[in-house]
Amino acid sequence: MKNAIEVNNLRKEFKAYSSRSGLKGAFRDLFTRNYKVVPAVNDISFSVKQGEMVGYIGENGAGKSTTIKMLTGILTPTSGQITVNGMNPHKERERFVQTIGVVFGQRSQLWWDIAVQESFRLLKKVYKVTDEQYDDHMQHVIKTLDIEPLLDKPVRKLSLGQRMRCELAAALIHNPPLLFLDEPTIGLDVLVKLKIREFLKEINEKYNTTILLTTHDLSDIEALCDRVIMLDAGKVIYDGALNDLKENLADGKELHFQFLEKVDLPAVKKVTGGLPVKWDYDEKEQVFIANLDNDDLLISQVIATVVAAFKIKDIKINETSTEEIIRNIYEKGAVEVG
Repeated sequence: MKNAIEVNNLRKEFKAYSSRSGLKGAFRDLFTRNYKVVPAVNDISFSVKQGEMVGYIGENGAGKSTTIKMLTGILTPTSGQITVNGMNPHKERERFVQTIGVVFGQRSQLWWDIAVQESFRLLKKVYKVTDEQYDDHMQHVIKTLDIEPLLDKPVRKLSLGQRMRCELAAALIHNPPLLFLDEPTIGLDVLVKLKIREFLKEINEKYNTTILLTTHDLSDIEALCDRVIMLDAGKVIYDGALNDLKENLADGKELHFQFLEKVDLPAVKKVTGGLPVKWDYDEKEQVFIANLDNDDLLISQVIATVVAAFKIKDIKINETSTEEIIRNIYEKGAVEVG
């Protein structure tokens, strides 16, 4: 199976300028600027096989978007090699863009003031897609994403969820073998997210479309990707199966407590003070979460201590979430699995 993406020792550096203080400093800045070179992507290497769905994750500033911009040919690398769909994204620009689809959650490729289907027609011309190819492929895309009622509306009249479904359809007009998705479900409600996930699974199965997905929503990754590449400070700190990550690092449990009375975090910390437990509070769900080792005796002790101290509305015992595992990895640095 051939690789859709090959990256070797990829590096991107930016100049970070600093201002001198005072009037004299400002005057000197007019003629010479102080700067330091900051690597946003720091000699990373990885490959993605044709047909793989890979989650590319990292905290803000880890280098995810910079990588995507280099892979799509928007930015030129400082050093290293990139081959995407057998081409250099910068040197074979025109031929290359015919083979990729891109959805940036924060940017639109649709024209703001014209009807969605007019945008689709313009993109069809740009990508030199025949009427037959368009009808054959896009009928399915439009039906599955449920955007038929939106085709006559101008983009500015669409809600965020409606626009993102149209953006996804627009990226697929030329049925590219490779799709880059940068935060495609940001700000969307649960039903729209589910629709988009189902659709992505379907095109991956039907056309063997390769998908590289960057997102802060780890439930997207869990639903779609078997493999994750994790970036921190411009370096790859994990590249492998999501399941391995969970099996090897999910050695903890989460106890979720809801109380009948008003309780605060210092109070629960105080009553479990002698036990090895870390407390969090989920404000949205109003749930107190105790993170602890998967030890039956310890779990029983924590439950007994908390039940003795407070009136309980509900208790749940969960495996440690992917989110918690990944937060722990970022705190500890690179991860050894296996």
